Amino acid sequence: MSARNVWAIIIAGLACLVAAHACAQSLRDVPWPSEVFNQKPSQNNVAGNFDYYTMVMSWSPTHCVTAEEGRDDEQCARLDGLRYGFVLHGLWPQYQKGYPEACRTGRKPFVPNDVINGMLDIMPSRGLVIHEYKLHGTCSGLDPANYYSLSRRLFRSVRIPEKFKNPYETQFMSPGDVEAAFLRENRWLRPDMIAITCGGAGNRLRDVRICMTRDGKGRACGENEDQRKLCRSNQLHVPPVRSTRYDGIMSDKKPMPPQRDRGLPRPQVIESPMRQ
Repeated sequence: MSARNVWAIIIAGLACLVAAHACAQSLRDVPWPSEVFNQKPSQNNVAGNFDYYTMVMSWSPTHCVTAEEGRDDEQCARLDGLRYGFVLHGLWPQYQKGYPEACRTGRKPFVPNDVINGMLDIMPSRGLVIHEYKLHGTCSGLDPANYYSLSRRLFRSVRIPEKFKNPYETQFMSPGDVEAAFLRENRWLRPDMIAITCGGAGNRLRDVRICMTRDGKGRACGENEDQRKLCRSNQLHVPPVRSTRYDGIMSDKKPMPPQRDRGLPRPQVIESPMRQ
């Protein structure tokens, strides 16, 4: 083999190595979804880099008023007659202004099946459990098991006022009334730690948001929880729960029949109290 051929082979080999390195580099540089769909500076989506948590507790009957059959049966049309009141929507890492989303982590944001099943009593939707970790949990710096263990602990640390435990009738109140009820039941809460959101026809109660430190203590909310933006109405209405679940204690209640549950009648939509 001539020297010219040897040099040609060496040059070709070096070219392949350069091409392989460039290809590997390009794969590493492929942006994550958070970098494509959340157009913010990259430092705003760093796992574990945030100021506080907002725990969002959704009022399930508001969601179920407009739920679609087959999509939300797990939450809104259970066979055992259970209907939910407040459920955990999510635990959101927040900045004082703004928030991170879908942070890039060193592992695929996969939520194990046992973790999902362990949350369904307070987050009655498999899709919601998966979605919340991908969008918010990845920014906590915690793996799915620890993120949802913390979420459960914080959710259980809040006492639900009696008026929101299985009400059978629509209630009308102001955002301030909802806030006051939670403040009475949770003495550690202050007005600057809680916000109420409403929306839709009749300004239905959507959720209650409580701001907490990383270790679960109450703290003042940031600009994200501006009450004037979350619920501008002075009056909202709270759709009823109407759970008929038989738990062996309420002897006047009977189990739901075994056939498919089409759900209890939808709460009647009342836009405002009837005027005398």
